[in-house]
Parts: sequence; structure tokens; C-alpha cells
Amino acid sequence: MGSMDRSTGDLAALSTPARVAAPDEGLTPQELALATRNHGLPLEALRYEVTPPGLHYVLVHYDIPDTAPDGWRLTVGGRVLRPLDLDLDALRDRPAVTRRVTLECAGNGRARLSPRPVSQPWLVEAVSTAEWTGVPLAALLAEAGPAEDAVEAVFTGADHGVERGVEQDYRRSLPLATAADPGRDVLVAYAMNGAPLPPQHGSPLRLVVPGWYGMAHVKWLREITLTATPHTGFQQTAAYRIRQEPDEPGEPVTLIAPRALMAPPGFPDFMSRARVVRPGPVPLTGRAWSGHGPVVRVEVSEDGGAAWTDAEVLRDPAHPWAWAAWHTTWTATPGLRHLTVRATDATGRVQPLTAPWNRGGFANNLVQRVEVLCAPEPEPEPEPEPEPEPEP
Repeated sequence: MGSMDRSTGDLAALSTPARVAAPDEGLTPQELALATRNHGLPLEALRYEVTPPGLHYVLVHYDIPDTAPDGWRLTVGGRVLRPLDLDLDALRDRPAVTRRVTLECAGNGRARLSPRPVSQPWLVEAVSTAEWTGVPLAALLAEAGPAEDAVEAVFTGADHGVERGVEQDYRRSLPLATAADPGRDVLVAYAMNGAPLPPQHGSPLRLVVPGWYGMAHVKWLREITLTATPHTGFQQTAAYRIRQEPDEPGEPVTLIAPRALMAPPGFPDFMSRARVVRPGPVPLTGRAWSGHGPVVRVEVSEDGGAAWTDAEVLRDPAHPWAWAAWHTTWTATPGLRHLTVRATDATGRVQPLTAPWNRGGFANNLVQRVEVLCAPEPEPEPEPEPEPEPEP
């Protein structure tokens, strides 16, 4: 074990502080282990309006807990007038709603930063869309009756671990004004795409917070506690803050920044994932989303962002919390191109052409760039000469 003391109780030695990689430092074994446990959306799966559960991105902070539905209970307590203690049948007996919601990890894009914050090394694939079914959180809170002094709702999951020396259950809070607002469509969900939640997606119960980055969507949900003061737990005040320096308080990560992604055209090189297309018209398609408002514009560039053309954006008003489709046609000519795509939302937020760096690697919505080689069809191989007939 070298010089590190990993004796019982020495959590700080086992669980090291957050850090930024050295300029020439490659991915560490720990980052590769995280990248193996967690997975992103294969970008060709952007073809699906609703992501199949097995293709939906996954981020698990600690372990997937053993959460058998039998005996599972959800409590609603703290600063409430009527505490609740509900099993799954009691939740399913309440009026249910289904919402199509796009989830994106707050660290999506982290590995594209330089210097690189050392953590889960996402590129751009940590996003997916599913249909979540459950009980509106606003209805549960109204039933419990928030006390006059309640200001936040704190959500506790069953996953337990240690992070930066702090042993903890995964726990996050929302302002009560968000949690109790029926218009925010926050759900206590028990189904995904019409089936019970899979283990990696929070079975048997999870929170879904439309428009917010994924850290707010607490999985394996077991407790909701209303508090009279803001929650100051690790995941709220140490993690998920936009910081330039380690000792500053930083700004909290909340709503998803606008992003557009392109389904890679043509076919890929195995190692580089660079694309190959043929000359002529090439359909370009993808998805775009923002937690701040609907995406109103998607632009595509074939020269890395020097010149832009508009794509057509297809929004579905029935699903305001889900990504929008976009499409255009690109006339490919021989040579190497760098296709770039960017989104603008209704608040005027536009994806940047340079990465917004911060120590945690959060909310990096730098534009996607796709390397594409336009090459003619290969010449057909000549037919083999026929074998001469044997002489009689």
C-alpha cells in the first residue's frame, strides 16, 4: 500500500481531495474504472425520441444498492404538519402522471476541458431522454402540509459511500418553491418507459426534476425531509459548485445549459470515431435541449465555426421537458471537414465556441465538433480471371 495509511477509520487517506490533472497527465486508472462502471449514450442512439433504458446514460456515485421493492418505504417528514410513511402500493394508488424528460449529467463535457478536472471523464454522451411515470412531488408535499417556516426539501437516497473523506448517503435538496410547484413537474417516479425502474436507474423509486442537471434526480429515494434552513450537505455545498479556485464557495449547479448534439453521419473509424461520408447530399440530424427554456435555433458549420447555416428545429409542445429534434442537409465535397453544431434557447443563451472552465468540470456545453472525411467510393476490385478449362 506504499506510504498511504489505509487503516480502519482513515477515510481521508483512502478518499482523496478533488484535483485538476497536470498538463500532460493522461487518464488515471481510477478515471478509467469510473468510465467502465458508468456509460454514456451511443451518439447513433440520438435517432430515438425516447431512449431505450439499456442505452440511457448511467452515472452511479457509489454502489447500486440492493433495493428489493418488497418492504420499500418513502417517508415525508421534517417541517410538515402531517408526516407520511408510504409503501410502493400506496404511491401507485395515487394519481399518476407521465412526463418525457431529458436528463444530462452535470459533468458532461468534463474530459474536454484543459486542464482536466479528475473525475468521471465524460465527453458529450452523458445525456438521454425517457418517459418517467410517478406521483407529482407537489401533490405529496401538499398532502403532508409544509410548515410555514419550511424553505427546502431534502432528498435522501439509499446509496452510501465516501467522497473526499466524507462518509455519506447521497443527499440533495431543492428550494421548496421548486419542489412544491406543480408547474415544475417534479416527480417521485417508479416507472421508466412504461416499465418498473431498472436497478441502475433508481429502482424502486427516484426523483425526476425536469430542467435540472442529473445530480438533482436522486435515485433509490427513501426520505423527503422539509427543513427550515438551507441544506449544507456535501453534495450541495462541497460538490456541484462552479469554482475557479478550491477555497471559494462557488455558484451552485442547477439548470441545464443549452446543447445540441449531432448523430454522427456516415460510418466510423474504429479507434478515432472519425466519420467517413461520400460526396453529395448528406442528411444531418440530432437533438437539442436546455433547462432554461425551449431551443429556438440550431446552427451547423462545416468549417469548425467560421460560417453557420440554420437547421430546422422540430419541437413537440406536448413534451416541454424533452429534447427537440433538428435536421438539415449538408452537401459534402472531398476532403477533411470539422462539422460543428450549436444551440440557442429562448432566453438567448448560446453554446460557446470555447470551453467554460471550472474546477469541477461542470456545465461544459462547448459546441460538439465531428471530424468527417468525405471520400469517393473505392474503385471496385477487378473480377478475378476465370480459371482455364482443363484439357481433355
